[in-house]
Amino acid sequence: MDLREKLRSGLVIPAHPLALNSQRKLDERHQRALTRYYLAAGAGGVAVGVHTTQFAIRDPKFALLEPVLRLAAEESFSQARARHCRSSRQMFWFVPMCR
Repeated sequence: MDLREKLRSGLVIPAHPLALNSQRKLDERHQRALTRYYLAAGAGGVAVGVHTTQFAIRDPKFALLEPVLRLAAEESFSQARARHCRSSRQMFWFVPMCR
């Protein structure tokens, strides 16, 4: 089944929130936990850096896009490896295309 068919059948790919600490810096532990939560809840993937309130993560002065993408990728691949023998579920990724 291709992506279009999966989406028509109800596949959900939520916009991934940004986890910040009280100093408004990336909270890696909670960012990873959010990815695990969405995947454990049955999401078909995550859309990282696409939420309209996260426009600043693409700004080079904040240097957030690469670490947020990396953390989501690491957790997604880790989850996929952990359930490799138990599921053939395919995950989809949506990331912003920008400079």
